[in-house]
Amino acid sequence: MSRPAVAIPEKLFFKIGEVCELAGVQAHVLRYWESEFPMLAPQKNRAGQRVYRKRDVEMALRIKELLYEDQYTIAGAKKRLTNELRGGGKLKVVGSEEDVASDSSPTFGESPAYSESEVSPPQSAEYVRSVPMRTAEERQGLKQLASELRELLSLLEQENKGRAK
Repeated sequence: MSRPAVAIPEKLFFKIGEVCELAGVQAHVLRYWESEFPMLAPQKNRAGQRVYRKRDVEMALRIKELLYEDQYTIAGAKKRLTNELRGGGKLKVVGSEEDVASDSSPTFGESPAYSESEVSPPQSAEYVRSVPMRTAEERQGLKQLASELRELLSLLEQENKGRAK
């Protein structure tokens, strides 16, 4: 139900291959994320190879969580990370079940599977703060509900295509 914690080794620097193993993605995906997310910016050594710090690895893991597990769009994930970093939000990657349960859920307008053109979030900061925190169990239930709704939508679209013929 909850994501497994990834133990990041106590090292100063990581090569791109090591980060790929930790994050479970390929190198081209990490390089793409670097172009899309300005907060993921590894340094390069004299040979021009990417050298990731622990902070970069944590950021890559958080990006993966938002995109793959929480189903954010690139734009939504970028917005969410910007808000977390601006608000002083600590990136939670390694930790106990309690840490996982304390992650905040998507707010209105940043919700998974919606593009920014489909839903425009309220601009009020009070609104964002008023969204209640969700437990891991509640988030899992919401993900299941979203999956079932997508399935129903797919069935309706197939039915409409059948009628059009």
